Amino acid sequence: MKLTGRDAARYFDRPDTGAAGALLFGADAMQVSLKRRALVENLVGENAGGEMRITRISGPDLTRDPAALLDAVKAVGFFPGPRAVVVEGAGDSHVACIASALDGWQPGDAAMVLTAGNLTPRSKLRKLFETAPTAFAIGIYADPPGRETIIAALKKHGVAEIPHDVILDLEALAQSLDSGAFSQFLEKLALYKRGDSTPLTAADIAECAPMQPGAEADALVNLAADGRADDLAREFARLGGQGATATGLTIVAARHFRTLHAASLDPSGAETALARARPPVFGPRRSRMAAQVRNLGLARIETALDLIMDAELRLRSGRPTPGLALVERLFVRIATLGRR
Repeated sequence: MKLTGRDAARYFDRPDTGAAGALLFGADAMQVSLKRRALVENLVGENAGGEMRITRISGPDLTRDPAALLDAVKAVGFFPGPRAVVVEGAGDSHVACIASALDGWQPGDAAMVLTAGNLTPRSKLRKLFETAPTAFAIGIYADPPGRETIIAALKKHGVAEIPHDVILDLEALAQSLDSGAFSQFLEKLALYKRGDSTPLTAADIAECAPMQPGAEADALVNLAADGRADDLAREFARLGGQGATATGLTIVAARHFRTLHAASLDPSGAETALARARPPVFGPRRSRMAAQVRNLGLARIETALDLIMDAELRLRSGRPTPGLALVERLFVRIATLGRR
């Protein structure tokens, strides 16, 4: 039986224990692995691995011993409770032994969870599960998790109160991270909120979100955008000692001010625009950048972008240039724009 969309999501959350199992397939191996882990956990419980109620068989092992799958399905475990047989790397070459296991499966036997790569509609293995009355075929695609999936994952870890605007932030972050990184972020967020019954906030997300590359340079660019020229010399000395490059700093500055520029042009307001940015901006950082938009205004932001472009051209001209000194002077000039 083929499962898609909400039916598939419901199955992962509350799997049918009266079925023989499921085939999970897709090009994104990380997403397939995460879905397989969640499904097995919901089928047999979190402690099943320690209680030896999970049997794992690789594709090559199944090739060498085709009877291993049916034997594992029929085996009686030492510990009481539901059992699962996980087959990783299944393919069309295993169809005969998998079909035999499906035909021989009976209620009370171990559930089968098979994973495979990207299977075309012509795949024999995919067709076997799509037409089986007691098993499911579920395609796992590289789409970011949707709202329902995110809410369910957080509620499972005890994070119950999630305001609408925070959900929008989470959806935006899911768009900018790969599946593995976003899954780790949700686990970190749940641990961060453990024992805290207050509603989830954008500041909580900002605390737990993965640090973007160039975070140290971002802090220095923020000083310039905030108009804090007096603090720039000290921060430049510290950052220069860490191996920062002039070109790298101008790249970070250009990205920052392009984001401010887009936010200043958005009719829905700077806060909303920054939430929709890629990568999205969260919590105190979003408030800070929105304040920069209001303080500088469109004309000064465009002036800053012109100054950054001029600095980039000088750095790439091939002429000997004291790079960090040039960029420090650039940032000081930007910092003084808000005073005019």
